[in-house]
Amino acid sequence: GVSDAAVERGVKAIGNVIDTSGDYPGTIMASAIWHMEATIDKAVSRVANGSFEAADYGQYSFMAYGGGSLIMDESLMSSETAAAVKAREAEILDGLFRVNVNDARPTSDN
Repeated sequence: GVSDAAVERGVKAIGNVIDTSGDYPGTIMASAIWHMEATIDKAVSRVANGSFEAADYGQYSFMAYGGGSLIMDESLMSSETAAAVKAREAEILDGLFRVNVNDARPTSDN
């Protein structure tokens, strides 16, 4: 995968969904972690209180709803980069910044 390729090439990588930094020390700068629990908890609570309906529960996978988090290895980046990432994370959690999701099919320049 991406992490193996990064190790082979001697470059850094960003992890996604789970934290694999322990398997790739010195390679994974950060990982965007998915927490499905926030989505499940929202759906289950609506079932329990009788208000469940079919809906797009995807937003509960976003950081602002507790559905995502960020893990950083600050030793692999400058202190300025780490501070900037932490500041943006705080803005997301405070509702001041929203990452727009692009669900369009990716295209290649090749």
